[in-house]
Amino acid sequence: MEDKKRRDVLKMGAVAGLAAIAGAAKFLSPESEQPITECGDKVKLLSQDGEIIEVQASMLKLDTHDHAQTMARKVGREGIPGRKFVMVIDLGRCRNARKCVTACQKMHYLPEDKEWLQIKLMKDNEKSAPYWFPKTCFHCDNPPCVKVCPVDATFKRTDGLVLIDNERCIGCKFCMAACPYSTRVFNWGEPEITPGAENVTYSPETSVPSRHSTVEKCDFCPDMARQGKLPDCVTACPNGVFYFGDENEDSVSNGSETVRLSTLLRDKAAYRYMEELGTKPRVYYLPPSNRMFPVERGFKNLSEEIKERYKDVH
Repeated sequence: MEDKKRRDVLKMGAVAGLAAIAGAAKFLSPESEQPITECGDKVKLLSQDGEIIEVQASMLKLDTHDHAQTMARKVGREGIPGRKFVMVIDLGRCRNARKCVTACQKMHYLPEDKEWLQIKLMKDNEKSAPYWFPKTCFHCDNPPCVKVCPVDATFKRTDGLVLIDNERCIGCKFCMAACPYSTRVFNWGEPEITPGAENVTYSPETSVPSRHSTVEKCDFCPDMARQGKLPDCVTACPNGVFYFGDENEDSVSNGSETVRLSTLLRDKAAYRYMEELGTKPRVYYLPPSNRMFPVERGFKNLSEEIKERYKDVH
C-alpha cells in the first residue's frame, strides 16, 4: 500500500509538472527528448525517481514529431557539406523592380505585407545621388544573433548560412536586438497561412510554415541550394542584380552569367555593409557606379503605401 500510494503521488506529480515540461519543450534537442516516447494514445515518461509511468497523451500539450520532421530538423541544422554560400549584389543594376521581393514571398508562403527581403533607398551624403539598396539577411560569419539566443533556435551552419528553428524559438527577441542590420521580423499575431503552406513538412531550411510569436528572416533558400538551384530572388530579378554561389568553388551566378567570385569582388571594388562592426557578412555589394537606370524609374507602379517609405530620401 505504501508503494502504491508513493507511485500514485509520483504519477500525479508528473502530470502536474507537465505544464512546465510542455513550456520547456522548445528548449529540448531531439536527443534530450529520447526519454519521452509515444505509446498509442498514451505517453511514457521517466519520473524523477527513475520509474516509467504512463499518462494520456491528451493531457499533454507537447509538440510530437514524426520521424520525417525530426530528420528534417536534424539535416536542416547541419548544412551542406563542402559548401560556403555567398551572395553579391550589384547596386548599379537595381531599379526597384521588386520582383525579388514577390518571389521571396511566394517561395516562403508569405503574405504581401511581410518582407524578408527589403529594397531601401540610400543616399551616402547630401551631394550624392540616391540609389536602390536590396537588403537581405547577411548570414554573418561572426553573427551576434547566434551568440545571444538562449535556446539555440538561431544557429550557424557549416555552409555559412544562419537559420532559425522556429520550433525552438521562444520569441524572446534577443536576436532582433543583437542584429545590427534589422533584418529580422517577428510574428506578433497568428501568421496568415497562404495556400500550399499547410502541406509543407517543417524544416529550418524551408522556414515554412510560420509560427505565432517567433522570429523569421531571409534564409538564402537552402532547400533550393541542396537541389543545386539558385534562390528565387536571384532568378526572378530581371536585371541580374543578385549573384549567388559557393565561395569554396570561387563561383557565383545571377542566372544568366557565371563568374569568378574573386574576380568580381576585386574588379568591381566590392564592399560589405557595415563591415566595421566585425560581423563578417557573407553578402557583398558592388558600388552603384555606371547605373543602368535612373533612380526615378524605381517609383513607377508602386503603391502609395510603399512610396511613403522613401519620402525622407531625396
